[in-house]
Amino acid sequence: MVDVEFYRDLCRPLGDVTSKRMFGGLCLWHQGLAFALVIDETLYLKVDEQNRIAFEQRGLPRFSYTTKTGRTTVMSYARAPEEVYDDPEVFAGWAKGAIAAARRVAAEKPAKPARRGATAKGAG
Repeated sequence: MVDVEFYRDLCRPLGDVTSKRMFGGLCLWHQGLAFALVIDETLYLKVDEQNRIAFEQRGLPRFSYTTKTGRTTVMSYARAPEEVYDDPEVFAGWAKGAIAAARRVAAEKPAKPARRGATAKGAG
């Protein structure tokens, strides 16, 4: 079972971090953006084209899972280096990179279209 308090303490220097149980583990959010997953006691940080090389150079694997149909899905999260647990400044550096990746990914997503049947407030 994930030690939620441990990860909240680890994230405290980042400011506004919340957590939510997801995928049988924990998802960490900073200002509404998911930047980390904790699955089976392993911390995975958000990656994109700009920060993925730092993870690849260290041989840190991506988080993946296999569906019931046998399909493997690789997500945009990679295992955090072990030293993030030993040094709060090292953790903050890697976490800030993951938060920046989450921001970039969110900025690239197209705006969601208005829901069908939704009307403007006060319209009637």
